[in-house]
Amino acid sequence: MLREEPGAVLIDVRSAMEHEYVGHPVGAINIPWRELPDWSVDSNFALKVTQLLESRQETVAGDKSQPLLLICRSGQRSQDAGEELLRQGFTNVYNIIEGFEGRRDEEKHRSTINGWRCRKLPWEQA
Repeated sequence: MLREEPGAVLIDVRSAMEHEYVGHPVGAINIPWRELPDWSVDSNFALKVTQLLESRQETVAGDKSQPLLLICRSGQRSQDAGEELLRQGFTNVYNIIEGFEGRRDEEKHRSTINGWRCRKLPWEQA
């Protein structure tokens, strides 16, 4: 979808620390759903997404139909963030269900069963 839809935006909803130090998909824009120190939901999350879209040249102000792909570690935070965006009127929201690191294996390690990194999709790390 990111290749086929020129207006599609990949948003990493993990914390800034996770985004930077664990790594992130190439081209992902970090807008945390929850952030340190208390991990509370950012009540301005939808506003920040709106501002991001409005800062892009191809976006018409107020248009909430641009494809948004959300990713987190394993798919839950991005699901919650996506549901909030839908409540706020966004209409084209997708959750990357395996997340960046995926489920834990039998030894409690991630990125071995599924997820963006496990599938060898393009990613980078600070």
